Amino acid sequence: MKIIKYLLLVSFLFIMYKCTEPPDYPDEPAIKFERLNKTTISQSGIDVDTLYVTFSFTDGDGNLGFSATDSIRDVFFTDSRSLDQTNPLTTFRIPDIADQGVGNGISGEITIALINTFEICCFPTNYPLATSCNPFTFPQNSTDTMSYSIQIMDRDSNFSNVIQTEQLIIQCN
Repeated sequence: MKIIKYLLLVSFLFIMYKCTEPPDYPDEPAIKFERLNKTTISQSGIDVDTLYVTFSFTDGDGNLGFSATDSIRDVFFTDSRSLDQTNPLTTFRIPDIADQGVGNGISGEITIALINTFEICCFPTNYPLATSCNPFTFPQNSTDTMSYSIQIMDRDSNFSNVIQTEQLIIQCN
């Protein structure tokens, strides 16, 4: 009877040990699109509106983010309508993420707020994206559609996979 109790205790401790192992993620960050807070937004200059883009991440060596004194941008948004898909139009900075627990592997979610004052505009098909929006160049009640490609970079300059948001409908006026 004592042996059975001892084996059960050892089994329980082994299971608990296995449940608390640090995550085993690759050193390169990996991201996954989670959600937009809306799929329709007014063009810049018409109404001030905010689009929240949320994606999850993992990083095996836990070296995401830069200190507040660094000016390095490590989140890259590329508009699907851009003729140059290698040049992100919008960049952001992840704050330094502290180590979590025994291992350095980290995971979580990032939500970025795109306040629609200059960035989200309607553009004619195959037209190079302009530097500012003009809300008066499209017919009444017209719309445009776009999505964002997103990629992040860690402090070792390892780039994540590229993810795509769902389609966003822009109300042109």
